[in-house]
Amino acid sequence: MFKNKYYDQISPTLQNLPTKPGIYQYFDEKNTIIYIGKAKNLKKRVLSYFQKEPVGTKLKMLVRKIAEIRYIVVDTEIDALLLENNLIKKYQPKYNILLKDDKSFPWICIKNEDFPRVFYTRNLVKDKSQYFGPYASIRMMNALLEMIQQLFPLRTCKLNLSDEQIQKKKYRVCLEYHIKRCLGPCEGKQSKEDYQENIDQIAHILKGNISIVLKRLQETMMQYANNQEFEKAHIIKEKIASLENYQSKSMVVNPKIGNVEVFTIISDDRNAYVNFLKVIDGAIVQTYTQEIKKNLDETDAEILLYTMTEIRTRTESTTKEIILPFLPEFKFDNIKYTVPKIGDKLKLLELSARNAKFYMLEKQKNASLVDPERNIKRVLERMKEDLHLSVLPRHIECFDNSNTQGTNPVSAMVCFKNAKPSKKDYRHYIIKTVKGPDDYASMKEVMHRRYSRLISENGALPDLIVVDGGKGQLSVAYSVLKELKIEDKVAIISIAERLEEIYKPFDSLPMYIDKKSETLRIIQHLRDEAHRFGITHHRLKREKDTIKTELTQIKGIGDIIAEKLLVKFRSVKGIKEARLEDIEKEIGTAKAKLVLEYFQKPKENPE
Repeated sequence: MFKNKYYDQISPTLQNLPTKPGIYQYFDEKNTIIYIGKAKNLKKRVLSYFQKEPVGTKLKMLVRKIAEIRYIVVDTEIDALLLENNLIKKYQPKYNILLKDDKSFPWICIKNEDFPRVFYTRNLVKDKSQYFGPYASIRMMNALLEMIQQLFPLRTCKLNLSDEQIQKKKYRVCLEYHIKRCLGPCEGKQSKEDYQENIDQIAHILKGNISIVLKRLQETMMQYANNQEFEKAHIIKEKIASLENYQSKSMVVNPKIGNVEVFTIISDDRNAYVNFLKVIDGAIVQTYTQEIKKNLDETDAEILLYTMTEIRTRTESTTKEIILPFLPEFKFDNIKYTVPKIGDKLKLLELSARNAKFYMLEKQKNASLVDPERNIKRVLERMKEDLHLSVLPRHIECFDNSNTQGTNPVSAMVCFKNAKPSKKDYRHYIIKTVKGPDDYASMKEVMHRRYSRLISENGALPDLIVVDGGKGQLSVAYSVLKELKIEDKVAIISIAERLEEIYKPFDSLPMYIDKKSETLRIIQHLRDEAHRFGITHHRLKREKDTIKTELTQIKGIGDIIAEKLLVKFRSVKGIKEARLEDIEKEIGTAKAKLVLEYFQKPKENPE
C-alpha cells in the first residue's frame, strides 16, 4: 500500500467508496481540483492509485498531492464518460490531458438572434449560437460561405431586428438589398419564417446534408414551373447547379459507405494527435486534427475515447457509425463501432491516420523553427531515455569501414552535434596496419587512432559512439574503449543493418526501440551518413590510385612526383592542358619535359 502524507484524512473516503460507475475528483491541500477521472467501479479504480507505488514521475507527483477525494455516482458508464468530459472542460485540472486550444482554426457561426447572421469566427461564445467546424482550410471555408451567400441572400448588418423594432419602421434597407444580396427583413420585406427556412437549409449544408437541401430546392423549382413562374424556377435551377458543383468537389470515397465518422490517433512521448473525418453520402465533408497534451502517460485508447467524445459533443454529431483503429472501452448503445480490416472503410481509416501523422510532423517542424533549442532538447531527452544513457547524447560519432575485395581499405567517422550533422568534424582514415578485408581489425585500428589522439590532446570525447555492424563489431569497438580506459566515460551501441537492431555491450538481445521513433531515425541517419562519406572517400581513393598508376608509367616519374602533380592540377586532363612553365615550377624542367612528351601535347609559353 502506498501512503501519501494526507492518507489518514482521505482513508475514510477510500474505505467507503461505492462500487458503482461514476467520476472521482482529486483535490490538493489548497482545495484545488488537480485530477478528474471516470470509472466503471469507483472503489476499485480509486484504490488502485494507492495499492502500490505509482510508476512514472508525474503520477507520483499527483498521488502525493491528493489531500481530498470527492466522487459523483451515475447510472451508467456512458454517463460517467460524458460527465468527466464536461468537468474537465470546466475546471481544466493540472494532471488531466489538455486539448490544445484550436483558436487558430476558424468556425462558421449561425448567430442566435432574430434573423440570424452567418459568418466566420475564431471565438466560440456560449450564447446558444450554432458553430460548425473547425475548418483546417480557410480557403475551403471562404468558398463555402461564398456559395451560401449566392444561394441564400442573408443580412450582414448587426441591427437588432426584433419584431418591435421592425414594426416601428426604425430601419431602412441598405445597399445590400438593392444589389439583391439581402431581402430586406429590416423593413419587413422578408418574413421571419421565410428567413428561418433559409437558415435551416444552410445548417443542413454546413452539416454536410446537401442531399436534403437539393431535394427541397428541386421540389421548389417544380412548384414554380407548375405555376408557370419560369423566371423563379430558373433562379432555383442555378442554385441547384451551384450546390451540385460544390458537392462534386468533395472527396468522394464510396456512396455505399453512407454517413460515418472516422477517428484515428498517433502520439509521441508528449503529445497525441486525433484526426476526425466526417463522411456524408459517400463524400468527405470535414476533416480536423485535434492536438492533445499528455500529462500522466495516458494510453492512446484513453485519449482517443476522451477526444472522440469531445469532438462529437462540440459538433453536435448524430452520426450512428464510427470507424476506429480499435474498439473503445466505453460504448454508446445507439452507435455502431467498426474496426475495418479490408475495403473502402480501411482506406478511410488509413487516410485519417495519414492526416494525423502529417499534422504531427508539421507541428514538430514548426516547433524546431520557432524554438530550435527546445526541440533539440526534446529529441535528445528521448534518445537518452530510449537508449538508457546517463547523459544527453549531444555529441555522437559513428564509424563505417569501406573496401573493395580488400583493396583500398578506408574508414569514415561522422559526427552529429545536437542531433544534426557537424560536417567540419567528419574524418577519413586510410587503414595502415591491416592487410586484406578484415572489418574487425580495421575498426580496432581506426577507433584506437581516433580516441588515443583525443585523449593525448585533451579533446572532447563523444557522449555516444555508434558502430555500423552487429555484436562482433561492437565487441571489438568496446575493447578499444576498455584498453584506453574510457569505457565508463563514453556510451557505445551498434546498429545491425539487416533488421535495424540496436545492441549494447554485453546484451545478447537487441534493445527494443519503436521503429517509427526519432531515436532510431537519427541513428539510421548517422549510419547512412557514415556509409555515404566512407564510400565517397573510397571511390575517390580508387580513382586517384588509378590516375597515379597512369602517371607512374612515365619513365622517370615516381609516386611522389605523381602525387605532386595531382595535388596541383587535380586530374590527368589538368596536367595535359597545363603550360610547360607551370609544370616546371612543381617538378623541375627535366621531369616536366618527360611528362609533356609522354602526353604528346607540349604547350609553348604565350608571347
